[in-house]
Amino acid sequence: GGGVVADPRGVLRQGRAFLDFFWDIAKPEQEVRLAATENLLRHLKEGRKDDELKYTLKRLVEGLGATREAARPGFSLALAQVLQAFEEIPMCSVLEQIKEKHNLEKVKKKLVRNAAFGNFFGVVALFQSGRLIKDRKALLESIQLLQQLAHHQAHLRDLPRKTLIDIMSEVPEAVFEEVLFGILQSDLASAFTSPDNLHLLLVGIQKFPSVLKPKNLKKLFGSPTVVNEKNIPRLVELLQSAAKSEKKDKKLPSVVFDLLQVSLKEGAFELFWKEGVEDGLLKEKSGPVSYMCYRLLGSALPLLSLDQLQMVLKGKVMQQYGEHVVTTQLPDRFKFAPEMEGYIDEFLNSCDDLERQLAVIIGFSTLTNQGYPVLSSSSRVVRHLQPVALQKYVDWLKDMFLRPDFDCCLDFSSNRQKQNQENVNIPQHKIARLRKWIIHRLANIIESPVKKEESLVMDISRFCFFHAFFETKKKTSQICEANVLPSDPLDEEAHSVAENYFFGLLQTLNTLTVLGDTAKAAALREKHIHGVTADGKLWIFLLVEYANKLLSSEHVKAVKPFTKGQRDAWQRTLQSVKNLQKKENKSDSAKVIAFQQLLLLMAIHLFKNQSETMDILSDLLNCTEKAFSKEPKKKKTDNAEPGWVEVMVEILLSLLAQPSLLVRRISKSVFVRICPNLTKRGLQLILDVLDPYQEQNEESAVVVMEESEKKIKSALDTDEEGGEDSSDEGDTEEENDSEDEEKNEEVDDDFRTQLMNVLQAGNALVRDESDEELDDEAMMALDKNISALFAEQQKRIQAKKDEKDRMRKEKILRRDFKIKVLDLIEAFLTKQSENPLVFDVIEPLLRVIEQCMSSDSDKQEIDFLQKTANIFKNSLCRTKQYCKRVDALKEDLHAFVERLVKKACKHTDSSVALYYFSASLYLLKVLRGNTSDKSSTPPTPLPEKQSNTIPQACQLLSTGCLDMERVTVIYQQALTQFLTKRNSALTSSMFHDLFRRFPV
Repeated sequence: GGGVVADPRGVLRQGRAFLDFFWDIAKPEQEVRLAATENLLRHLKEGRKDDELKYTLKRLVEGLGATREAARPGFSLALAQVLQAFEEIPMCSVLEQIKEKHNLEKVKKKLVRNAAFGNFFGVVALFQSGRLIKDRKALLESIQLLQQLAHHQAHLRDLPRKTLIDIMSEVPEAVFEEVLFGILQSDLASAFTSPDNLHLLLVGIQKFPSVLKPKNLKKLFGSPTVVNEKNIPRLVELLQSAAKSEKKDKKLPSVVFDLLQVSLKEGAFELFWKEGVEDGLLKEKSGPVSYMCYRLLGSALPLLSLDQLQMVLKGKVMQQYGEHVVTTQLPDRFKFAPEMEGYIDEFLNSCDDLERQLAVIIGFSTLTNQGYPVLSSSSRVVRHLQPVALQKYVDWLKDMFLRPDFDCCLDFSSNRQKQNQENVNIPQHKIARLRKWIIHRLANIIESPVKKEESLVMDISRFCFFHAFFETKKKTSQICEANVLPSDPLDEEAHSVAENYFFGLLQTLNTLTVLGDTAKAAALREKHIHGVTADGKLWIFLLVEYANKLLSSEHVKAVKPFTKGQRDAWQRTLQSVKNLQKKENKSDSAKVIAFQQLLLLMAIHLFKNQSETMDILSDLLNCTEKAFSKEPKKKKTDNAEPGWVEVMVEILLSLLAQPSLLVRRISKSVFVRICPNLTKRGLQLILDVLDPYQEQNEESAVVVMEESEKKIKSALDTDEEGGEDSSDEGDTEEENDSEDEEKNEEVDDDFRTQLMNVLQAGNALVRDESDEELDDEAMMALDKNISALFAEQQKRIQAKKDEKDRMRKEKILRRDFKIKVLDLIEAFLTKQSENPLVFDVIEPLLRVIEQCMSSDSDKQEIDFLQKTANIFKNSLCRTKQYCKRVDALKEDLHAFVERLVKKACKHTDSSVALYYFSASLYLLKVLRGNTSDKSSTPPTPLPEKQSNTIPQACQLLSTGCLDMERVTVIYQQALTQFLTKRNSALTSSMFHDLFRRFPV
């Protein structure tokens, strides 16, 4: 350093750029520090000047003890990079420079902290340079310095120990034995005094087994092993201390994981787990220690043998973890379940041993709370199961469903459940809960992205279908599902639960990508075909075939047996589907498949709701026959019975009201296929639903309402695990609302009169001057009459509230139905944009927009308005395809344009007027024909748009069917109104759009 001091300005003459590197290295922004380090290295390599290198080392060593915390790691990293780049710099001289600059003995008391950090970051720099391990003298001195720094815990905490462990992990065994073992003996011998010293020993045992062998360990601390009966109590204390010191990190302390590995190496895992973890750590009921045990369980999974896994998965840690999951369902409580699922996911992903995979997934599936497994029934971890393990897991689930075995489960009850279980039939309750979880778990496996065979999907689907709708009368090997009798027969609720999950499974099957590795399956996947097997058969068709087999078997019976009429409808449906399958290659296959899906779906629905489905199925069969019949079409009169298309539209509208997403999706796909056949009457049926001014059909509203109530009830049932708290909250809000309503409730005159009469009858109102009081009997009679009167009044108030609530719910359901019907309108406009019936859609959509703009603005209403407006703009006005056959409609369309523009002019709301005006421009586009919207003629300024310019424009552009004079007058009047009326709803952008698109 002497040269630098002798010529302090020698470096400075190089300019500010060089010195700025050191300022930037001290900046708090990491990006700036890294860029400065990179630039400094480049500068030093290019310059190769000794004075600059010496100055750099001096500045960087000084910076190691900087007061600002962010600067220290910056200087440390820069020093490491310089030492790595310039190997000619001796490591020992740099270490001496560090010790001299940050001398802990000579420094002032208030600067001890900075000096301690200077030394620490100096050693870190030497280690990060990658050269420390190669220089034995520097390594020895660095370790000694770290040992010295370990005494400055107030400033450095456990950083020196952790760095010592990191260095030791990188050192070769020969270097450890020759250089470090001697100076680390005291640290290793005091392993049981602190978690850091223990960690140092554990890392040494794993890294240098031939040095730290049992004989040497006995010399160090008196026993040849770390994990033994004698050491367990002290190990437990150290692990508890480690858990509390690292609780903020929310991760497993390294010392704990290393102790687990050493216990396995020493063959003492069972002792460590049972006495150290279960009977030691778990006894202390503290959050950090419990979470450490759960993390240890998750981290241990990949390291354990099959026997060890089975011991751990049936132990106390698992049970306590289960209790944690059940008792932390409140939103503000810390939930460990997602972290544990991450451990399971990682284990199943990395494990190739199917027996161990199966042990872990079954182990977590048998951790049950009163029969209900703690692992989520929709957990995605199954996606990593190998095909054989997955098949075995499915077989195990099915067996547990039929013969619930709680002896193999680790079952527990929460404290609240123990208090409330006196009147519950516990075994039946447990079985019902377990079966509910299993049926959802099975259905969810089909939805999971796990690699699966078609046979497995069909196996699960058949199982769920059978137990939803059938029971075994007598065992038979002909039907797999009837080969084993349930040990506890399924009750009505169990069938109902299976039924609900089955229809969810059916929706999954309908959207399932084609499975298998065959060329045919790959070809179907490329075409984005869903819901079929590799040989092209619909999954739902295979299930209907299976159902038909069950119906004709003597060994099983339906939960809801069919009547003769229902059985006939079933057979007729199957025959109709077979007839359609013959037409698949001859006619429109997409239309054939859509009708097949709807027929098959309604056939399956016969098992669920027989009376309602029969009416729909009967109409649907008639429609299908007419839709595919070859008979010539009869000319219809106004009073003729509705054609098949109108009947089909009515059926689809009724199905749209169903809560089932699958039913609605299939209904929409069928509608898309029948769009080319749609008639004016059929379209009007759809538009009538949207008409805001038409009297609502009470009956349909009630049907929609009933279905939705069922849906709500089903959702509540499904969310059984932990819905209690949220429902309490909801009740409180409801009570508050009702209290507010009661406060605002005005007393009506009738009630006031009745009250006066009661009081007068009891002589309580008009009194003589004497103070004579009513006797007890009279007072009791009066109280009774007043009480009865108030009870009557309360009933009337409640009835009014109920009616108001019913109407509000009905309105919500009706609007929700309308939003679904808009999907049909959108499909029609998209698929049939060239159909003249499109013109019939314009005004109904405008009426909806107009009515929504003027009504209340709750979220559902806004959604309805936005969806209608988007369909109007994107699927109608901006569409590039439009009707080309308008000769016969020319007069009507011109009158329509005039009507729309006049309505736009009369409106007071510009936003509504814009939609009317846009609709008129769409009709102009249609009338003008197939010419481009954009023209090479530039738009002319507004004042020059006079009628005398039109003949020239007509010569330039084709006008198609457009009556130029008539249209010109219409828009001229509108423009005049815009320019002369102050409060006109028309805007300049409307006319700008007109002139840009139609510059004539």
